[in-house]
Amino acid sequence: MNKLKKLKAWSLLACLITIGQVQAQHRKAPAYPLITHNPNFSIWSTTDQLNASTTKHWTDADHSLLGLIDVDGNIYRFMGKEEPNYKTVLNTSDEEAYTVQYTEKEPTGAWTTSDYAASDWNSGAAPIGDDEKSVKTLWKSRDIWVRRTFNVSKPETIDELLLKLNHDDNIEVYLNGKKVYEKTGWTNNFHYLPISKADLKTGENLLAIHLTNTAGGRFLDFGLVDKRKETTKIQTAIQKDVEVTATQTIYTFEAGKVNLNLTFTSPLLMNDLSLLSRPVSYITYGVSANDGKKHAVRLFLGASSNIAVYRSSQEVVAEKYTADQLSVLKTGTVEQAVLQKAADDMRIDWGYFYVATPKAKGVAQFITPATVAVDAFKKGSVVSTASKGKLLSLNTVISFGTVGKAEVQRFIEVGYDEIYAIQYFQNNLRPWWNNSGKESIEKQLNNAANDYQSVMKKCAAFDQQVYADALKAGGKDYAHLCVLAYRQSIAAHTLVKSPQGELLWLSKENNSGGFINTVDVTYPSAPLYLIYNPALLQGMLSGIFYFSESGKYPHPWAAHDLGTYPLANGQTYGEPMPVEESGNMIILTAAITKVQNNGNYAKKHWKSLTTWVDYLVKEGLDPKTQLCTDDFAGHLARNANLSVKAIVGIACYAQIAEALGETATAKKYRAIAESMVPKWIEMADAGDHYALTFDNKATWSQKYNLVWDKVLDLNLFPQKVYDTEIRYYLTKQNKFGIPLDSRKAYTKNDWILWTATFAPTREAFEALVKPVYTHAIETESRVPLNDFYDTNTGIRENFKARSVVGGFYMKLLADKLRVDSSLQGAEKR
Repeated sequence: MNKLKKLKAWSLLACLITIGQVQAQHRKAPAYPLITHNPNFSIWSTTDQLNASTTKHWTDADHSLLGLIDVDGNIYRFMGKEEPNYKTVLNTSDEEAYTVQYTEKEPTGAWTTSDYAASDWNSGAAPIGDDEKSVKTLWKSRDIWVRRTFNVSKPETIDELLLKLNHDDNIEVYLNGKKVYEKTGWTNNFHYLPISKADLKTGENLLAIHLTNTAGGRFLDFGLVDKRKETTKIQTAIQKDVEVTATQTIYTFEAGKVNLNLTFTSPLLMNDLSLLSRPVSYITYGVSANDGKKHAVRLFLGASSNIAVYRSSQEVVAEKYTADQLSVLKTGTVEQAVLQKAADDMRIDWGYFYVATPKAKGVAQFITPATVAVDAFKKGSVVSTASKGKLLSLNTVISFGTVGKAEVQRFIEVGYDEIYAIQYFQNNLRPWWNNSGKESIEKQLNNAANDYQSVMKKCAAFDQQVYADALKAGGKDYAHLCVLAYRQSIAAHTLVKSPQGELLWLSKENNSGGFINTVDVTYPSAPLYLIYNPALLQGMLSGIFYFSESGKYPHPWAAHDLGTYPLANGQTYGEPMPVEESGNMIILTAAITKVQNNGNYAKKHWKSLTTWVDYLVKEGLDPKTQLCTDDFAGHLARNANLSVKAIVGIACYAQIAEALGETATAKKYRAIAESMVPKWIEMADAGDHYALTFDNKATWSQKYNLVWDKVLDLNLFPQKVYDTEIRYYLTKQNKFGIPLDSRKAYTKNDWILWTATFAPTREAFEALVKPVYTHAIETESRVPLNDFYDTNTGIRENFKARSVVGGFYMKLLADKLRVDSSLQGAEKR
């Protein structure tokens, strides 16, 4: 190769490396938090470029926030995507009633064609399904076959033909005898699926469907739409950077001759419950010229009414009004079915969504159908053209006037008033900020506007401190993970006050059942709250204590959950996890006692704790066949890690007893725990590691439950156990982390960070954390931090947006308690 060719080759290589570095540096998260308050009010961007996709609720439903900026008449899109303009070809039932032919007996012959004589088929109204409240025709069998004829006059005028389909579950769809779509699985709302318009005929057409129910519910509603082409193109702003901090996500854009700094702030500061519970986020816009000249700038925010619905077919009302210093837009469903449903993949459809901005010259708000919002901004129209309908847009336009080199800032608030947030043993509870029932969302919005400057300063200071503390504790990769976890964990909770006057900080088990106040979700989440406000951890335990102490849960072990979010009326999970949940409750109560340096909370619940510890003494050392928190892995007998939890739980009970001055009790249970340790070592010893189960030495598992022995200074297990396990784990690492155990390649990243916390050296800690960081940055699964994934591929097994990532803070908690212990020791000396 001659010198010139070599030079070109090296230049190309250098260019590719640089591009790769830019891309690697640019991605900061699998999904970016924008608005994060609770399981209902939680909006994310799932692409690295904010304007590359529609913003979404954590369940993946569109919760659209659209951002445009007009610079000297040139319009650029910097956030979200325009709502598609669908024209109905064949209506679904949310638009207009229709009937179909159907049979539950397998047909013979060419039933998918128009020539077929369906004389013995039934006729019924759509939708079809098994929920009598939501369907028009009941279907209870395994299979159903459906036919629907319709006319099309000019198929050639259709731009793009889409099948509009909502089904549960396995489906085959035929258009005029040709299979155009099939899917194994189900949907929870309408999906728009491209099919060929060439399969349509002028005149009569036939859609034929075969649907099979394999589990759960049954449902079918379907039609066709024409996705109309955009008549005018909008330029795309260039995203220059994005940064995620504990309370903020900060974007920078170049929109022609203007720079835009865009900041989303959800001020979730746990030392201020009034602020934490206030359901208001800020969107801050900073605009400046990048060419030294002056430019006319207008900015547009279009917020979808779908943020206030469960399904896009629900009708909403919207209004514009003023409240003190603010201009306000408001929307919510017509039906307002407050606390009428509970499920995992669910969006709120009661209460009201708000967009507010300080009243000022050049600020205008108006309401339109989503399909015409962009055109209204382009034309300068600020006239409301809708107050009731489906898929409306709440539009805010801010005129910045003439902008030069100096940055000009404005902010918009978005908020949500749930009216009632939780049903707690048949009592409907208001959100914490309005526990009295005398507050108003308008007052909260006005308070937020008045507090803007001070809140932003507090958030900036807090973000800086969190990062610095995490960096000191575990390095850059660890600090980045902690930052990503902060808002996600908090936003999976709701803060309310119980009828007994207790604070309740109730989690939703997002994307893994939808249960409320699940104990084995509280357990991994706990470190974050122990650091920043242990009263919130008390609020995660108090409902479970009440469940037992009220006699509503009569078993001698702790419950798994309190129901399905938002209905906390009693456990809905299918079976108990006796050792798991009892151990969790005792360990976390001991952690509260340690962090608060008093046993007041434990003393209130001493009877329950005693009942549960006695169960652990009896059943915990060598557990019978049962589930642990890793229930997805199935039942196990003689689970060594679960045994660790029991032993640690018993020692924690002893530690609480010591704090309460119950010396004899403390000695008794401490002795029991100590006597179990050598038995555990003997049963679990597999040479160069400790086994998954006592009866199979060819297995292994992460013993993440050991971490509390170190963090709470219990000093139960000899250092050899930790050294042996960590050394072994380091031989089992895959690209994206250590597997949970020897059965599968999947893992839980919260447990990896717990395991890393008891690593004997900083080097070993960082070696265990690095693959978890790599997963967050490289995974193909673009969802809010996924905690359950394949360690080889990085692809999500299940779970997203869960609170358990609060467990990433375990190393920080360990360091905090170590410092606190040293200070207390110095004071005593």
